Amino acid sequence: MTLTEIGCCGAYCATCKEWKERTCKGCKMGYDTGERDLSRAKCKIKVCCIGKGFVSCADCPDIQKCQVINDFHSKKSYKYGKYKQAIEFIKQNGYDEFMKIADTWTNAYGKYK
Repeated sequence: MTLTEIGCCGAYCATCKEWKERTCKGCKMGYDTGERDLSRAKCKIKVCCIGKGFVSCADCPDIQKCQVINDFHSKKSYKYGKYKQAIEFIKQNGYDEFMKIADTWTNAYGKYK
């Protein structure tokens, strides 16, 4: 697992079928090499996160006040709350601990020990 497999929003991309088959670049692949142009990205979360040089929104000191990520995490679906939980876990425990746990998941989110 690499940090590239952690979505800016807290999703764990490595479990996704499209990611595994390399038909999806996730929200990060290609921006570091110039293969993709961040100014053309439509996802406000991605533009902000990558533009500021963060691995995920967990790195942002202003996350509590961020309307974009908070609106996203507040959507009416179970997965959005789990993505928020991932960001909170990363903030508290770091990426290494997150990756140890997330590497056992079969979905873009999972349970914490």
